[in-house]
Amino acid sequence: MDAGELVVVNCSGPREKFWGVLLALTAAGATLRGVRLDAFEEWLRQHAGSGPAMIGPITVFFPAHRLDRIEVDESTGPVEGFGDRFRRVARGDPRAALLGAGAPDDAGDS
Repeated sequence: MDAGELVVVNCSGPREKFWGVLLALTAAGATLRGVRLDAFEEWLRQHAGSGPAMIGPITVFFPAHRLDRIEVDESTGPVEGFGDRFRRVARGDPRAALLGAGAPDDAGDS
């Protein structure tokens, strides 16, 4: 996986899931600019223009011992990936929305 890819990160201790742009993946862990997966729908509604702007992406580091799994976010058959869902519903670029004002600029344009 490369910096700039949209990914889903599954963590343990505590269990949580995040979706966003992978900024870095090293032996120490993963850095992500994204949103908690349980807040994705609300964040999507904000960008689609039908909800107040109350949720924003955060930059978070997950130490390697907490990482259960990292998946590239992609549509497969009838299952729509989160990035493709964002493009369809909000009619915008998910990377631009995640990496907007105040975000680190070290992610690539994959």
